[in-house]
Amino acid sequence: MFDFVVYLEFSTVEENGNNQDRRRMEYGSGGGGGSQSPGEQDGSDSQGRRKRYHRHTANQIQRLESMFKECPHPDEKQRMQLSRELGLAPRQIKFWFQNRRTQMKAQHERADNCALRADNDKIRCENIAIREALKNVICPSCGGPPLNDDSYFDDQKLRLENAHLKEELDRVSSIAAKYIGRPISQLPPVQPIHISSLDLSMASFGNPGMVSPSPAPSLNLDLLPAGTSSSMPHLPYHSPCLSDTDKSLMSDTASNAMEELLRLLHTNEPLWIKSNTDGRDVLNFDTYERMFPKPNNRPKNPNVRVEASRDSGVVFINSAALADMFMDPNRWTELFPTIVSVARTIQVISSGMMGGCSGSLQLMYEELQVLSPLVSTREFYFLRYCQQIEQSTWAIVDVSYDFPQDNHFAPQYRSHRRPSGCLIQDMPNGHSKITWVEHVEIEDKTLPHRLYRNLIYSGLAFGAERWLATLQRMCERLACLMVTNSPTGDLGGIISSPEAKRSMMKLAQRMVTNFCASISTSSGHRWTTLSGLNEIGVRVTVQKSTDPGQPNGVVLSAATTIWLPIPPQTVFNFFKDERKRPQWDVLSNGNAVQEVAHIANGSHPGNSISVLRAFNTSQNNMLILQESCIDSSSSLVVYCPVDLPSINIAMNGEDPSYIPLLPSGFTISPDGQAEHEGDGASTSSNLNANRKIGRSGGSLVTVAFQILVSSLPSAKLNMESVTTVNNLIGSTIQQIKASLSCST
Repeated sequence: MFDFVVYLEFSTVEENGNNQDRRRMEYGSGGGGGSQSPGEQDGSDSQGRRKRYHRHTANQIQRLESMFKECPHPDEKQRMQLSRELGLAPRQIKFWFQNRRTQMKAQHERADNCALRADNDKIRCENIAIREALKNVICPSCGGPPLNDDSYFDDQKLRLENAHLKEELDRVSSIAAKYIGRPISQLPPVQPIHISSLDLSMASFGNPGMVSPSPAPSLNLDLLPAGTSSSMPHLPYHSPCLSDTDKSLMSDTASNAMEELLRLLHTNEPLWIKSNTDGRDVLNFDTYERMFPKPNNRPKNPNVRVEASRDSGVVFINSAALADMFMDPNRWTELFPTIVSVARTIQVISSGMMGGCSGSLQLMYEELQVLSPLVSTREFYFLRYCQQIEQSTWAIVDVSYDFPQDNHFAPQYRSHRRPSGCLIQDMPNGHSKITWVEHVEIEDKTLPHRLYRNLIYSGLAFGAERWLATLQRMCERLACLMVTNSPTGDLGGIISSPEAKRSMMKLAQRMVTNFCASISTSSGHRWTTLSGLNEIGVRVTVQKSTDPGQPNGVVLSAATTIWLPIPPQTVFNFFKDERKRPQWDVLSNGNAVQEVAHIANGSHPGNSISVLRAFNTSQNNMLILQESCIDSSSSLVVYCPVDLPSINIAMNGEDPSYIPLLPSGFTISPDGQAEHEGDGASTSSNLNANRKIGRSGGSLVTVAFQILVSSLPSAKLNMESVTTVNNLIGSTIQQIKASLSCST
């Protein structure tokens, strides 16, 4: 028997990069009696004089401990609130929480190690008892010793010992992964589980991540560093130095923008007129210029277009919760994963009143995307201002701020946001009515790609209708995530608990987010076009992946977009139907698939999460996790091969954060052409019946794959891998066109 004991080393949280700064910090009882900055850890100032440690009062420690129990990782707004309440500097608050978290980790480590040692001793005693029992085994027939001492009992002994060792190793791996913040191995630790009816003869799906590089000429593609999907190379990491005058001007700009937005939201004709073709609200620019005259201090640019749209609808969430989500850039990104590729708060200009978000003003950065490598992202630096109009009514406005020309933000303008945003009003039964306005100036340095030109110029690509449709779908998804007593609709009772359902939904959400990032044209991605497939070509990008939840190594992403003369709803139904999967999935080798688990994500039957099993005898431990999403603006089908132990982790309700995912899939959007009667269908019971995803006769379909080229981050991309993914996309497109009877 071996002793599996984890020894985790923790250093002082705040370090200056010098080894001599790693020393014990005296904070009094409980590690929460005081705090100090990194430069103060040596106990002396710049002139060599000794400095006294700052001792917190009992009331301060009590308040900090109370806050720590509620939120061990307070954000900047919470730290500022504590700073005002306790009379401490924000830096002191920050260091206190960092040191307290370090102390808690050390305490948990010691307790877990003691428990592991006790388990080791127990198993060792059991092992000794088994060995002693084996020495006294007699043959039941003759009463003598067994003829083959290694046959039956040795096998049972080894099985028992093996089970104990696996259980112990998995427990140690789980604890270590929890405290060092990353998985011990490539796959997350698998807890001992009872295999349910899911353990059928699982088929191999042919994981695209299993392409093994062989010696071949390397391809001259730039290797992106790890984490590029969410980085912003041009965004300064340090907040700008804003004077009180700057902040005052920003506050005035935000207040004026809020007044303009409210008038845009509440005024109809002649400011907004109904379109004769689709009934959408269209801004009358002449009336707008008269109502909101602007100073002529900005030179006219002939390449600038103005896009304006307004839409309204009902979402299943209350106004206060939605306002909080909009003011948090991380939750904002999670709420719109198909639209927002990057969002950051650069600086908080003013915090909300009474600890809430009303009155909050932030300088922010975001990149907006259409899910295709053919459409460039739109970058905005803007002010976001939140205001509670009434008890149950909130307004949030976004407006670009005109920095001076010598400011480092000014040269990076690609888009300019006029007052835009939404009004959120509470309705009965937890619903809210949303009225959304999008009003932007776009500088087209180059014409959009011809496939997306109509969609972009019509305002559907980035307009209010798309924002609202996505918000309605995601709010339904959040509601399904919170419901604990609704049936999951899975086959055989595999997803048997609310925890398992939530874990599966979180895993699928991360899969979709990863997929959207893989085909983004954000400033962190550099796409290279390969010729030979069609007039558009396949676009590829290479990235070094080291993030938790992704396979470590070099990942090749490839995507292309095609036009199909078929309504988007028909194309979505084709991809969604598991019975038709062998018609387009070249990796399934023509084998049928069966849905073994199903979770509804909304009122539309197309919004769902599925676990699929492929009928193939080459392997029996591979499943397909798939999520399909559809709303009035677009739809997507994303899938990823996941092995059986990983699926069982999620189905046991455990944390799926470290399950590696490398998703592929399809995005489907209308082509923006004039509407053909009879095409499409209503997408949701709470969407306007006049909105149809099939408002056009054709569809724009983006096909995207990801493959793990090598598990070595330093590996070079070779031409064989590029050829493999190029052929994979080409074969998939050919089969899609053949199945849908599209010759072009």
